[in-house]
Amino acid sequence: KSIYKEADVREGIHPDYKEAKVACACGETFITRSIKPEIHVDICSKCHPFFTGKQKLVDTEGRVEKFRKKYAKHGK
Repeated sequence: KSIYKEADVREGIHPDYKEAKVACACGETFITRSIKPEIHVDICSKCHPFFTGKQKLVDTEGRVEKFRKKYAKHGK
């Protein structure tokens, strides 16, 4: 039994909105609601670097400092 109540909608114009299984490439699955019975995703909150805390800093040297260092000899 779903925890969601059926909404009052006009008959025959809306797609069938029901529970759907979401499957991530990392193996995680969860249930949501959709018109599709299954949804496959490449990344989810269990494996995304932002949510796992394993993100890397790509810009280790500041952009302004890098620019100044690169063009310092041209300014003098």
